[in-house]
Amino acid sequence: MTGSHISVSVDARTPPERVFAVLTNWPRHDEWMILTRARVTAGNGHSVGSRLEAFTGVGPAGFLDTMEITEWDPPRSVGVRHTGWPVRGTGVFRVLPREGGGSTIVWEEELDVPFGAAGRLGWQVIKPLNAVLFRFSLRRLAALSDR
Repeated sequence: MTGSHISVSVDARTPPERVFAVLTNWPRHDEWMILTRARVTAGNGHSVGSRLEAFTGVGPAGFLDTMEITEWDPPRSVGVRHTGWPVRGTGVFRVLPREGGGSTIVWEEELDVPFGAAGRLGWQVIKPLNAVLFRFSLRRLAALSDR
């Protein structure tokens, strides 16, 4: 396994408190995170130690991402440790206040890429697509938070 970092951000007109509330409403993930449904599997979903599952895919084709919340600092950040396969590593969403109002939403992942050299090469190919999809999802989160 080797580590690979990805980070994207978008600006929102909405204050951090509102963005964070929508971001951490796990059953609503499918409204903004592309092709992904999430649910709480242990705990309340709003504290360190809570567990989540997120299925990304179309119909039955896709993968299950199991996570544990490792950081909970509303309305600033929520961090997770990915505990399944193929997604392992850590992720964090940060919601930063912008001068003059609104927020900057940052999504960072530090992923353990499997399959050695082949995995590293594959990551270089799909990383730009992942960045586009992450940014698209964050734009949807910003728009949903504005409602």
